[in-house]
Amino acid sequence: MATIPGGLSERQDATEEVHEISGKMKPFAEKKTGRNFEIFNAIFHKTQVVAGTNYFIKVHVGDVEFVHLRVWKKLPHDREQLELYGVQTGKTFDDPIEYFQ
Repeated sequence: MATIPGGLSERQDATEEVHEISGKMKPFAEKKTGRNFEIFNAIFHKTQVVAGTNYFIKVHVGDVEFVHLRVWKKLPHDREQLELYGVQTGKTFDDPIEYFQ
């Protein structure tokens, strides 16, 4: 199925790039949530092409708990900087990855 311009892609297994992105965002997610995560393993992701790419990433943080990250990867002329836009906590493995602010 093709991605609708501006819409979210289909869910995909986390790639090496997504693992790298989530790893870089771990300290920022910890700061936003006020928690320290011993486990922080990306499982799935969706993308949205905008002026750059939004990554919506499901991350396993221990036991049966997951968080969802929204990370913006800026365009290459911005040196592909990453910015954590949001974190949703209290997610489960089965919670769908959806757009959020």
